Amino acid sequence: MITDTELRTDGLRALSKALGHVEAERFVALMLREPFDYTDWQRSLWTDTSVSDLSSRAMAHRISGSTATKADTGR
Repeated sequence: MITDTELRTDGLRALSKALGHVEAERFVALMLREPFDYTDWQRSLWTDTSVSDLSSRAMAHRISGSTATKADTGR
């Protein structure tokens, strides 16, 4: 398990890589400014996807060794 500092650093690095520095900063500011319930968000995130399909996509993603792209996230 990594330390909290390492987690923050890795998380911000991942956000910056996926969104760019400016959009990553906007995302962090948005998360701090507006109430956000991660559990509720997760419940509505994959409503149109079966567990089997989601599992297959996750396994394929892991095998490919790639990181999420805008195409993966639907943006």
